[in-house]
Amino acid sequence: MSWSRFKEHYLHLKDLNLSLDISRMQFPEDFMAHMEPAMQKAYEAMAALEGGAIANPDENRMVGHYWLRSPALAPTPELRQQIEQALAQVEAVTQKIHRGEWNGDGQPFKHLLVIGIGGSALGPQFVSEALGRPGEDRMKIHFFDNTDPDGMDKVLAPLRNELDRTLAVVISKSGGTPETRNGMLEAAHAFMSEGIDFAGQAIAITGAGSQLDQLAERENWLARLPMFDWVGGRTSELATVGLLPAALQGIDIRGLLKGAASMDAHTRNRTTGANPAALLALMWYYATNGKGEKDMVILPYKDRLSLFSKYLQQLIMESLGKERDLDGTIVHQGIAVYGNKGSTDQHAYVQQLREGVNNFFATFIEVLRDREGASLEVEPGITSGDYLQSFLLGTRSALAENGRESISITIDEVRPETVGALIALYERAVGLYASLVNINAYHQPGVEAGKKSSRGVSWSKRPVLSIFCTQNAELSTLSKTSDQRSQSILR
Repeated sequence: MSWSRFKEHYLHLKDLNLSLDISRMQFPEDFMAHMEPAMQKAYEAMAALEGGAIANPDENRMVGHYWLRSPALAPTPELRQQIEQALAQVEAVTQKIHRGEWNGDGQPFKHLLVIGIGGSALGPQFVSEALGRPGEDRMKIHFFDNTDPDGMDKVLAPLRNELDRTLAVVISKSGGTPETRNGMLEAAHAFMSEGIDFAGQAIAITGAGSQLDQLAERENWLARLPMFDWVGGRTSELATVGLLPAALQGIDIRGLLKGAASMDAHTRNRTTGANPAALLALMWYYATNGKGEKDMVILPYKDRLSLFSKYLQQLIMESLGKERDLDGTIVHQGIAVYGNKGSTDQHAYVQQLREGVNNFFATFIEVLRDREGASLEVEPGITSGDYLQSFLLGTRSALAENGRESISITIDEVRPETVGALIALYERAVGLYASLVNINAYHQPGVEAGKKSSRGVSWSKRPVLSIFCTQNAELSTLSKTSDQRSQSILR
């Protein structure tokens, strides 16, 4: 890599203190010019999306997660009002909880139990891990994100005898998602076992008129917040889904929204070289030949960002993993995403990344600020943070030396604005890449098929279980009769 190539393909966003370096991707000199017509078409498709076009024909709905951080861009005054009212409701509910106006048994809530799955859990978990301050958070957050009984028991264990100071937030757009429903029932049972009224300590985030909405209204839950049908689960972190848990934990949600809005402004830029999301989408296209031929490895060198790869896994794979393109042609599109964190990965799979099969491209995420306050020198003039940075730079160079390509994103520190910006950056990159490969990023027929199949298995088990229960009852009766006869003979 030459210095001139670095200067040409390095982008710095001054207002966000965020940089993108694509110079270690080995695309040819004419690649950008060759892709520019397709990129301009992608900008047009994105503008139509933000303008309110029907983007999800399966559900006949718009896709408007970009409006959440810029309500003025919503296509109708009614939608803008809904967004502003939802944010105001999040802040009003948070104030009531933090002030102790809504409380558990006369005491302020201490714990927050978030019950959801997929986008209703991954986003809140990522933001909580990235921006939480143990010992300083307003509430300690816990998650039910699966229908695993043992997993739920593990989450509940430290809450035993403190459920009277635990607020539950149940998140489900339809209100009928089995995993979330099961988690709600398990939580309600745990509350009841300690003599606590679950409804009096529960908040629902759901679609208007859903099963959950009706239940919460019927049982007089503390509050019901909206989930808009034009916001998909994987893009809902900056909606009520993610904002309420973050606000209750004590995270600056206005900062999250501000960072996302700032990034949105940059990623609307139709000058490709100045648009970080466009550059990401083009690098994905180049690396995978527009056909998902290589995997995306996310390597954040920061513990606080350890869940980012898991969050991106859903955002990218659920959005891009499609059987057919917009013309109905079978294409089997998608990009596999995995990763953990540096420098942990240097003791895990970096060996294969450098010397094994070359079926990936890496994204390094660098955070310049290593901690608040001064750092201990573990060697003269060297801190632990210096080591972390050197591991990033060394690993990146080692991969490049062996012909392995990488992208680098640098932020000044992990703060609400930069986390919001990262979320917005990847949301836009996904949409632009989808346009480049002619697929719909905003529906998920495979997910819906999986849900239907799971429901079918669950329903098919019922008659089988019924037969076993009937047979067990008959065997029990026969056993009792046999015992009675034996006792009669013995007498």
